[in-house]
Amino acid sequence: MATVTKPESSTAAELTSGADILVQSLVNHGVDTIFAYPGGCSMPLHQALTRQGDKLRTILPRHEQGGGFAAQGIARATGKVGVCMATSGPGATNLVTAIADAKLDSIPLVAITGQVPTAVIGSDAFQETPIVEVCRGITKHHYLVTDVEDVARVMREAFVIASTGRPGPVLVDMPKDVQLAHCVPDYDAPLDLPGYLNEEGEYPVPVARSEQIKQAAAAIKRAKKPVIYAGGGIVIANASDEVRTLVHKTGIPITTTVMGLGVYPGTDALSLDMLGMHGSVYANYAVDEADLLIALGVRFDDRVTGKLEEFCKHGKIVHIDIDAAELNKNKPAHIPIQSDVKHALAELNKIVEAPEDISPWVAKCQAWKEKYPFSYDESYPGITQQHAIKTLWEMTRDKDPIISVGVGQHQMWAAQFYKFEKPRTWLSSSGLGTMGFGLPAAMGAQSQFPDRLVIDIDGDGSFQMNIQELSTLVCEKLPVKVLLLNNQHLGMVVQWEDRFMQGNRAHTYLGPVDHPEWAGKGDGIGRAGRDKRYADFVQIAHGYGCGGAYVERKEDLPAAIEEMIAYDGPYILDVNVPYQEHVLPMIPSGHTVRDIITE
Repeated sequence: MATVTKPESSTAAELTSGADILVQSLVNHGVDTIFAYPGGCSMPLHQALTRQGDKLRTILPRHEQGGGFAAQGIARATGKVGVCMATSGPGATNLVTAIADAKLDSIPLVAITGQVPTAVIGSDAFQETPIVEVCRGITKHHYLVTDVEDVARVMREAFVIASTGRPGPVLVDMPKDVQLAHCVPDYDAPLDLPGYLNEEGEYPVPVARSEQIKQAAAAIKRAKKPVIYAGGGIVIANASDEVRTLVHKTGIPITTTVMGLGVYPGTDALSLDMLGMHGSVYANYAVDEADLLIALGVRFDDRVTGKLEEFCKHGKIVHIDIDAAELNKNKPAHIPIQSDVKHALAELNKIVEAPEDISPWVAKCQAWKEKYPFSYDESYPGITQQHAIKTLWEMTRDKDPIISVGVGQHQMWAAQFYKFEKPRTWLSSSGLGTMGFGLPAAMGAQSQFPDRLVIDIDGDGSFQMNIQELSTLVCEKLPVKVLLLNNQHLGMVVQWEDRFMQGNRAHTYLGPVDHPEWAGKGDGIGRAGRDKRYADFVQIAHGYGCGGAYVERKEDLPAAIEEMIAYDGPYILDVNVPYQEHVLPMIPSGHTVRDIITE
């Protein structure tokens, strides 16, 4: 059982406004930073935030979506519940993408929205949207609070739900009249979560039965070609140490999902790096030939499996996940185990024995790894995206950085060429694949770790989706660095156009329409010289008050990265990279490892 911790209580028995109760609840739950954008229906909440300014830092993002992703940055980098706030109507709907993103990646988030007064709800009042209805399918739970007496209890429930079991986003919609109403708050009011908490008020954490653990151990002992397949559930459960112990005790090779990067050192010999559509050849080969797949905190996503019926066709599957809904959902498991994965691994490590002799299998995996490494054209005279990321890794690996990414080619290259050594150092929108995620997520992480190096590896398309947060970085003194891999295109869509649509450019060039690249008639390299490229990101950086520089020559890159790292404040390094570079390997959607594209 997981005891639901009671927050620190405020004992003052005096009339308190709903807005002050909500903000005090945040303080009671240990929230130290909130990203909040004000508006007419959330003004009382913001006034209350000013009264708690010594305990709770309010950061004003320049767009509500940026605030939502920044709150996620806090949650992903720390494991704590991230909190964001917006007003009613368009403010609330601007949070929707960040909420959906948190749902798909199981990120603990509490999103608070102002709402029109209860008397006019449903009348199409000014700046009214039924945000609970809008978000019903993309939240773990949601509340429309209509009674000020419920605020303290609802806020406590929101944190319990967001952070227990499989984490996720909880929406709390607060009508303005409820914010302004008063009551004597009871911060220890009994929680009303039948079916979620047991009769003792505890969340019943599912744990593996001893016979299930014995079954898994027996399957490992008998295996000849086992592979461990670890995902974001390991990060969420803080089970990285247990995974490393399992690998150490058994000698089994390990591959991870994009969400699982960092749970096992990427530089270790038994690491097969990530698997799936843009995963390593050797990871995909190993899973294809495995006779046992030990799936830990994963959901058999389509970007991992490709054609489901062919995925790990010859192997037995042990699947451990806290969410029963994931077991046998996409891929039937021979040993399905609903359990907190940290607990299950701790119990497994007590009894597990290494397979009798998997040395030929490990040698085969190592041979694949040597034969099919992640590679790129190192003779290219300019800077390729892969070279820029590998250089960044070599120069920052000892600085304990946190790396965030946008979505697209640069995201996959970062996953391939930046070798992560520990969890919560890689922030990526994985399930929803949301462009514009990288910069605000880095912003949130930096707010929690002001002295750590936080770098957003981004593409020019993704970066521009939330570029306004440069203003927040400067004004809040958050020294995020941006390695901008600028190819002037929507690179991943261009890659699909090249591979599957005869190279026909359909609105994937981000420059002026009178440039030849608009119609796919460029030279394949991109326009050299900062003055010939659009937009001028160095000028934009300077306009916001950030540091900035442009680089296009390979020999200038290390010094440029050094300058970026050393700069006292946020910084954008605009790197000219080619737009016809493709992320390889690639398994086309719905296909199998036998269809893998390597050149």
